[in-house]
Amino acid sequence: MSDRYDDAFDPPVEEEEESSEWLTTFADLSMLLLVFFVLLYSMSTLDTEKFSRTFSSVTQALQGKLDKISTSKISQEEAGVLIDQALMRRQIIESQRKVFAEVKTLQTKKGVEGVVSANFEDGVITLRVPGDIMFRSGQIDLSPKGALVVRELKNFFIQHKDQTIKIIGYTDNSRPSSRSRFKDNWEISALRAVSVLRELLKMGIESTRLTATGLAYLNPIYPNTTDDYRAKNRRVEFVLEKRVMGQ
Repeated sequence: MSDRYDDAFDPPVEEEEESSEWLTTFADLSMLLLVFFVLLYSMSTLDTEKFSRTFSSVTQALQGKLDKISTSKISQEEAGVLIDQALMRRQIIESQRKVFAEVKTLQTKKGVEGVVSANFEDGVITLRVPGDIMFRSGQIDLSPKGALVVRELKNFFIQHKDQTIKIIGYTDNSRPSSRSRFKDNWEISALRAVSVLRELLKMGIESTRLTATGLAYLNPIYPNTTDDYRAKNRRVEFVLEKRVMGQ
């Protein structure tokens, strides 16, 4: 707020300030309501009971302020942008759903059958390969079996050039042996992800589509309490997201 001074000859300004302070708050509340309804519109299905409960909660939270919110201003252009974004998001999710259906065919191919698992959530496709298949114990270079899996995945990636590919390496929570040349699991997971990335580059996948990250023991699928669970947590994930035109 800008500084002001009081003067005996100046008229009081407190009332003028109070009369304009509500504009920002009401504009924010109006935007919140708009986004809320845009999100509802973007849903593929609508649960009437859930909608009623949610709408009642919002109405109660804004009780007594709705009349004032109606005086807030939001341009048609801003509203149009929000709606366009919601529609685009819905289209992307539907497009990704079709790509995910093709993943089911990929999983039956020789070389990856029973090896590659897949998940679809909010428009993001995640392909998961056990780390023990991709790499020998304590190593960061792809095993022959791992190279075969990457080769089969490469063919799928080439068919879907609109997908970015985020390669994430994971380990379990067991620290490397004192005789290991690697400092910790962060180093191992990161170098393994980079090894996969370099293999895909050699196979012709564009570098602009690829990123590599090592997350060590974070985001375990199962608690690291048994050898079997730890083996499942050692993995490489390929996270696919649709590229928006112009990016």
